[in-house]
Amino acid sequence: MSVRVRFAPSPTGKVHIGNIRAAIFNWLFARHEGGKFLLRIEDTDLERSTPEAVQAVFDAMDWLGLDRDEEPMYQSTRREAHLAAAEKLLEMDMAYKEDKGGTGKGECVIFRMPGENMSFHDEIKGDLSKDAKDMKDLVIVRSDGSPVFHLANVVDDIEMGVTHIIRGDDHIENTYRHVALFKALGAEPPKYAHLPMITNHQGKPYSKRDGDAFVGEFREKGFHPEALFNYLTLLGWSPGDDKEKMARDEIISLFTFDRVKSSPAQMDIKKLTAMNGEYIAELPADVFLEKAKVYVAACDWAEGLDLESEFFVKVCELMQSRAKTFTAVSDWRYFFDDELIYDEKAKRKVLGKDGVKAAIECLAGKIDDMDFTLEGIETVLREVETESGLAENKFNQIARVAITGMPVGAGIYETMELLGKESVARRLQETISILN
Repeated sequence: MSVRVRFAPSPTGKVHIGNIRAAIFNWLFARHEGGKFLLRIEDTDLERSTPEAVQAVFDAMDWLGLDRDEEPMYQSTRREAHLAAAEKLLEMDMAYKEDKGGTGKGECVIFRMPGENMSFHDEIKGDLSKDAKDMKDLVIVRSDGSPVFHLANVVDDIEMGVTHIIRGDDHIENTYRHVALFKALGAEPPKYAHLPMITNHQGKPYSKRDGDAFVGEFREKGFHPEALFNYLTLLGWSPGDDKEKMARDEIISLFTFDRVKSSPAQMDIKKLTAMNGEYIAELPADVFLEKAKVYVAACDWAEGLDLESEFFVKVCELMQSRAKTFTAVSDWRYFFDDELIYDEKAKRKVLGKDGVKAAIECLAGKIDDMDFTLEGIETVLREVETESGLAENKFNQIARVAITGMPVGAGIYETMELLGKESVARRLQETISILN
């Protein structure tokens, strides 16, 4: 039997990482098994399923490299098939009509649960079951004649020939009812695999309140698509041997359900950001250069900046291994403008200490005679420490804030060498004047 899996989002706006994680797991399983990865747009909520919302799904999938093997199905075009299935169930006395709640708004079509305990084998969680007494009959067509999710979902899975349904474990309760619907419609239920929930550090469902939660946000904030793909793969799945950063082909070769965990997976933005930095550091220099040009050009301070200059290339070469996201280039302003904008916390904590102004003045007095090489710069900074009574390497941070205005960045020796003697001298004088 050839594997056929599907991603079936309801396009109501932005694409949540929990939804795209389900798409990734479906895609990986299909690629590992040599099967088909399908897309169904569940766009029956016509008010919310706008063209923009549908496009957001395609954009997220394309950015993450989740290619489809067949043309997408649009659930809104399948209404007749859904209603025909409901009619079939009515004819077989597996469904009935009722003015539910006696509202007078019209009759719903209600699926008659079989009245027996329901069970299914989950490829991740094992055997699951539910008592018949805990499952009420299910509305499958509303009084206004519109099919309910449960019916549409099952009918479309039958039409698409889906063999495995891989989705979040918040759907487990639905699955008992869907298994009954498959059987009532004369179809063999597919195999199910329910993925663990993505949680915050408190163990609650991860949401926008906890940080970036939508694919588009990670894209806008300069994350590499392969890094996000790799990281989301690890939320609920483990390749073994403590592996984390892996090429896509390796993930495909190792991806099996027995490596998927059933316990919740905690979202860790710091870990994702660190992994993203690894991916950026490994980019070919010319690729990073082109990316940096795009993101720097979007900065308000970069107007008129020569992005083709040799100096810009050297800044990229120095900073690539330090960039955790592409948007980190917004902090590069100090390379291109001697008029510093100080990080206020660093200014207060680093430059506000006793003896710091004198140490900076000491360095400024040595600039003209300095050998402005990495070795020469390091030698002079050690001399300043000795003459100012500072512990070894304690002046590096002072020099960084005095010369760049920033508390972090590339090595201070490399930064000073790249900026050049004249620029460093001007910056030191500006800092001294501010401290005065």
